[in-house]
Amino acid sequence: MRTVLKKNILLSVFVVLLVIPALQDYFKIFIEKPLQGAIIPAPDTILTPDAWFSGRFQLVREKFLNENFGYRNFFVRVNNQIAYSLYSIAKANGVIIGKENYLYEKGYINAYYGKDFIGMDSVSKRMQQLKFIQDTLSKLNKNLIVIFAAGKGSFYPEYFPENLKSEKGITNYSCHIKLAKEKGLSFIDFNKYFIENKSTSKYPLYPQYGIHWSYYSTCIVADSIIRYIEKTRNIDMPNLFWDTIEFDDAKEIDYDIADGMNLLFKLGSFKMAYPKIQLQSDSNKIKPSVLVVADSYYWGMFNFGISNAFSNSHFWFYNQQIYPDSYQSPLETSQVDLGSEIAKHDVIIIMATEATLPNLGWGFINKAYNLFNKNEKNIIYDTEFQRKIVDMRNYIKTDKNWMEQIKKKAEMKSIKLDSMLTLDAIWAINKERK
Repeated sequence: MRTVLKKNILLSVFVVLLVIPALQDYFKIFIEKPLQGAIIPAPDTILTPDAWFSGRFQLVREKFLNENFGYRNFFVRVNNQIAYSLYSIAKANGVIIGKENYLYEKGYINAYYGKDFIGMDSVSKRMQQLKFIQDTLSKLNKNLIVIFAAGKGSFYPEYFPENLKSEKGITNYSCHIKLAKEKGLSFIDFNKYFIENKSTSKYPLYPQYGIHWSYYSTCIVADSIIRYIEKTRNIDMPNLFWDTIEFDDAKEIDYDIADGMNLLFKLGSFKMAYPKIQLQSDSNKIKPSVLVVADSYYWGMFNFGISNAFSNSHFWFYNQQIYPDSYQSPLETSQVDLGSEIAKHDVIIIMATEATLPNLGWGFINKAYNLFNKNEKNIIYDTEFQRKIVDMRNYIKTDKNWMEQIKKKAEMKSIKLDSMLTLDAIWAINKERK
């Protein structure tokens, strides 16, 4: 009798375990917290004779159901928590758990030791191209600024797990800095700044569970970039400031690796600083137009509004998606003309951290170099052609109808009137040449 009762109880428990996820999936009894990180959801499909007999429907549908049953996210978090708490394993791609539970992405450890070094010849060629681009832009009263973002590997090497420590070789970072100095490039080395101020900073510059610089240091970096542009262009821009700082547990940018691990419980850490950012509002301040080609290290600044210090500001994420345009409708860099985009901006910023330095610019540098270096297109940067542009601009200003058309085009393209005037002057000169 007892044996039968036990079997019935076990069977009932088994049935309940099967039914509860189905009920949750159908009725949505509880709101489940979505999983975070680079997750590509499995697509659903529809039943057609062709899909059924080819077996495609069964494969796609099975994958979809495996990722969309009730309480799946909860069970994933339980599994990840067990792996982390009992076995010190991170169930997230490329994540390494270091000493005292400091979290890294493996690419930063490899970059610190030089395991991803692309070779001196490759770095030298790249820096030569950057120098050429910088000199070419300078003739157009534009500026190129290369920014070396801080890296967690260089900032916290003392917490590397023992099994990943090795002899340090030549690194991409050290070679880029050396050649940038030799060639006279305009650059900011935040990696060096962070290391030098690691023990003296009032608040943490790098979080324990985040891969990017802390929110506090992101504010410092943004302010430094604005002031560097001011000095470079000899202008007075709106500056960032804060008079209030809140302290809280690590969150958002300071907790992004841990968020991607999708654990059941939040990890405990030291308090982080969160300044309440404000921007000077003064109509007399000058706002240059800025184009930023960068990795994810720019997102923090972009999200809290550094673009408000610029006019016609654009962020080319990994030189692929264009923001803020892509918020409305996806826009890729392949869909726009590089020469026209450069003409719209006063400052071009290229930024990468040590782990992404092998791909600095993500194709932008080669394309810009080739654009400027082609004889046919490069003619617009010759001294003689510059004189013709000035003459043509002056002529256009005497034609009221033409100027009205230029004003309308500038508004449509959301660029400065002066930039549109230059573009029309170039168009007119090239038309005469043809």
